[in-house]
Amino acid sequence: MGPRAWTIREVLQWTTQDFAARGLVTPRLDAELLVAHALGIERIGLYLDLHRPLVDDERSRIRSLVARRRQREPVAYIVGHKDFYGRRFFVNNSVLIPRPDTETLVEHALSYLPAEGEHCVLDVGTGSGIVAITIALERPSVSVTATDISEAALVVARANAEHHGVDDRIRFERVDLFPAETRYDLIVSNPPYVEKGVLASLEPEVREHEPTLALDGGPDGLRVLRALLREGRRVTEAGSNLLIEVGLGQADAVVELGSGEAAWERVGVHADINRVERVVQLRRV
Repeated sequence: MGPRAWTIREVLQWTTQDFAARGLVTPRLDAELLVAHALGIERIGLYLDLHRPLVDDERSRIRSLVARRRQREPVAYIVGHKDFYGRRFFVNNSVLIPRPDTETLVEHALSYLPAEGEHCVLDVGTGSGIVAITIALERPSVSVTATDISEAALVVARANAEHHGVDDRIRFERVDLFPAETRYDLIVSNPPYVEKGVLASLEPEVREHEPTLALDGGPDGLRVLRALLREGRRVTEAGSNLLIEVGLGQADAVVELGSGEAAWERVGVHADINRVERVVQLRRV
């Protein structure tokens, strides 16, 4: 960037061009997020002060963040947070980065839960806690349990629950899938569903930085989904619902597995914002 006093506008332009030349998908957005984070302001603040010259310390912080992004580290991990369902959540490389696709899972969970009334909800594989916390915030009368096999992920989830003021309303447990004894009216899950053979072909941001444990769904991508269907009978009763986020082209297979192997009946298959069949909804027979 050189020794002269670059303005915010110039740094944004230079960083955007650099990212674009390296093939990053959203170079301008990435530049804005990183520069704003380095300066300790929101993105809108950049445009309120575009012509302000940057001091040496500010340029140094920006260079450090840009260097990390050049290594294809996701912006969300660099800045330490990601927005989901209109709220900000802490993230690090122990958890998947929240994606808009998962809002489909939340929306249909909320449509199942009335605004008032007591229900027991279980979020399996909670990761950063975005699904459990959003449900708890949107449905204050609901009792929520969230599980994950990763203690590092649960540390992030608990921090997010405390940040959003629902840490006293969500029970977090480190278990593989389901806790003991309790019965649930609704189970939601965004489990690992990427085929093992596909992992190596994923974008570097995902392949090299996001936790493999939260991505790897086994040879056909359905390993954890099968376990959810099979073992979910233990913590549900007739009429309970199961909402599962699935990968591209997996919906029909999950419906078939549910109806055959595990005695779940199809309620619906819901598309995400890109019209991909993203969430399978099943009812316990």
